[in-house]
Amino acid sequence: MSACSAVDTASSDEADAGGEGTSDPITIGVSLPLTGDFSEPGKGVQRGYEAWVKIVNDSGGLLGRQVELKVLDDQSNADRVVADYESLIAQDKVDLVFGPFSTRLVVPSARVAKEYGMLFVEPAGAAAEVFEQGFDNLFYAAPAVANDHYNYLAEHILAMPEGERPKTVAYAAMDDPFAQGTAYGLKDKLEAGGIKTVADEVYPPNTTDFSSIAAKIADANADMLVGGSQYQDAVNLIVALQQLDYQPKMAAFSTAPTNPEFSKAIGDKTEGILSPTGYTTAADYPSNVEFVEKYTEQFGNPPSEDEANAYTTGQVVAAAVKAVGCAEQGDCQQKLIDWLRGNTVDTVVGPLSWDEAGRPQAAHLIQQYVDRKIQIVLPEDQKEADFLYPKPAW
Repeated sequence: MSACSAVDTASSDEADAGGEGTSDPITIGVSLPLTGDFSEPGKGVQRGYEAWVKIVNDSGGLLGRQVELKVLDDQSNADRVVADYESLIAQDKVDLVFGPFSTRLVVPSARVAKEYGMLFVEPAGAAAEVFEQGFDNLFYAAPAVANDHYNYLAEHILAMPEGERPKTVAYAAMDDPFAQGTAYGLKDKLEAGGIKTVADEVYPPNTTDFSSIAAKIADANADMLVGGSQYQDAVNLIVALQQLDYQPKMAAFSTAPTNPEFSKAIGDKTEGILSPTGYTTAADYPSNVEFVEKYTEQFGNPPSEDEANAYTTGQVVAAAVKAVGCAEQGDCQQKLIDWLRGNTVDTVVGPLSWDEAGRPQAAHLIQQYVDRKIQIVLPEDQKEADFLYPKPAW
């Protein structure tokens, strides 16, 4: 696709007057996993959406109209999320919809949105299968799809001298398309570079007892551990591995290390742990400076990646609404979709553009806990700290 223009979506620009000639609020419907397996990140996404709504409304609204968010709890259940979006679109007649959290919930809800011809921008469905469904209405509001989250880490490891880099890797992944996508995207690249897999464990999303998985990983004694994880599962696995005194030279987990509770949950033994991220509060994009300041005022602590991707979802939709000049069901939705297909949007995670399937065309950064603080270590031109290897004991 060609990116024929860029739109800065800092909220100060979002108070355009005009639009549809009405003072009625613009209603946005969303179903989120506020309870169930994905409740922790689901609540983060909700905070990101709420922060976007407040900043937009404080700046005068969108198309001169205030924005209202209608949130339903899908309980981390795919059947429930389908019913929720059916209700929001067909019964509540919301003007716009935002996506939920988790690939498991994005795919069925995107299908509902497509049936109704609705634009569907989503913050947390990065697995390959999302983009293999033929959705022409979907856009992922983050820099990269799951399989590419660890690209910079793979490049770094394979560029290390053979005598120094990890020779064996153990993988443990939640049975979830996103979690497995991140872990196995890295696995494919490392195996192609000659690094051996010595353990590969997959577990259900509701797993709480990791003793047997931890035992298999510890027995394999891999140089490196990769966790395809959300939050609580990664914490439980690390605690189980700590009890067995398994000490990898390198350890990487998707999602979990970016949670502000992560360090405390594993006993403040985070030093050296890696994680891909599509977001950093330190980014100097104009809208991000404002987002970090106002989010922190609203919630008492800085935003993390889940909140940022949700906020980005709002920015992407707002850019299309402003450019097209409408926000309602019907013909307007296709205009919004068409506009995003051909344009680049400036967001808190950087400029975003998409291919025909809705895949973003950028890359994730790699973070690592260095000096007890999570910092960008890859790529070199973005780093806040030097890459730490081998990892200190946890």
